[in-house]
Amino acid sequence: MRKKRVLGTAVVAFSLLFTAFSCKNGSSSKDGSSLQSVALEDSSAVITPQYAKGFTVTYLEGGVRLVEVGDPQHVLLEGDEDKDYEMPVDYKFALVEHGSNAKVPEGYKRIEVPIDATICMTSLQLSNFTALGAHDVVKGITGTKNLFDKDIRSKVDSGEIVKIGMEGNFDTELVLAASPDVIFISPFKRGGYDAIKETGVTLVPHLGYKELDPLGQAEWLKFVSLFIGKEREANKVFAEIEQRYNEVKLLASNVENRPTVFSGEMHGGNWYAVGGKNHLAQLFRDAGADYIIHDENTGGVNLEFEKMYAMAADADYWRILNSFDGDFSYEALKASEPRNELFKAFKEHHVVYCNMKQGPYYELTPVQPDVVLKDLVAIFHPELVEKNYKPTFYRLLK
Repeated sequence: MRKKRVLGTAVVAFSLLFTAFSCKNGSSSKDGSSLQSVALEDSSAVITPQYAKGFTVTYLEGGVRLVEVGDPQHVLLEGDEDKDYEMPVDYKFALVEHGSNAKVPEGYKRIEVPIDATICMTSLQLSNFTALGAHDVVKGITGTKNLFDKDIRSKVDSGEIVKIGMEGNFDTELVLAASPDVIFISPFKRGGYDAIKETGVTLVPHLGYKELDPLGQAEWLKFVSLFIGKEREANKVFAEIEQRYNEVKLLASNVENRPTVFSGEMHGGNWYAVGGKNHLAQLFRDAGADYIIHDENTGGVNLEFEKMYAMAADADYWRILNSFDGDFSYEALKASEPRNELFKAFKEHHVVYCNMKQGPYYELTPVQPDVVLKDLVAIFHPELVEKNYKPTFYRLLK
């Protein structure tokens, strides 16, 4: 039987259990070093992913933390010949304290932590630093389009944070000017990283956007915390997110009426719809609604209008996220595609809407899935939330 390359909590959990056993019995790990868990010293600083499937953490003696990163959506089997979804390269890091002489296992990239400077390539990555109160570590971003955070904008204006350009057109001189210890990247995006590789700066993949569970996506703030020395803060922040999310989820878990919902719009002759296993579909389910697509796709699929209409004509709600100039309306929705008025959700004014030009959607939602969930519950089941509830991201389009 082939063994799975597990991405999640198994490696960490086993390590912690094995450590406790080793302390009593003198056992050693396979590389000859006895395992030592910081849990024995301060459990609040131990990072153990519970929902995220894309990274693992193993604790070794000497304060070494082995961090491995893989695709959350495709856990390969050893010996599996299907490599279509395999990571471009293996990402294995050994995090050690500054000045440490601890040995690092072969095959792991040594990184001294906490790092002093980094560059974020996406808003999702930046959201983790915001949640951890660590903007001072961010020295570079790709741009400021749809960026609302006043602190980050102020740092950009003062030159404390540089704009390195967009994917495929990065300015390597500005990258080097930021003096990053590591750069967080999205390795599945094609093009644009060759120039950065030539700088010699360590590239660290951040795959929160590929997690299929909203809490798994948010849990990548723990991943970031390992590099910036904020593990305790990350565990506390995430525990609060998890508690709030599950409390809201519980509210909607026993609803008798589960409305149906679809998502997306026509663009360039096709309708881009997220798959049935996407984290957005999970949010709908947790909010007491049923997403109309039930396939196994984790990303998105392009559909012709006719096919989408066949599935969604009678759906109760229609979720739309866009960057519309001005105030979006049903008139604007019809103007973009006259056939949109045929949907039941259009006729009944049940469009669930968020305008990214009017709020920090991508800056905050990755670390506020609980808030997104409550917005959706307030729309699908308003009787379950307080009467004066004010939505943060999603609202019913009037």
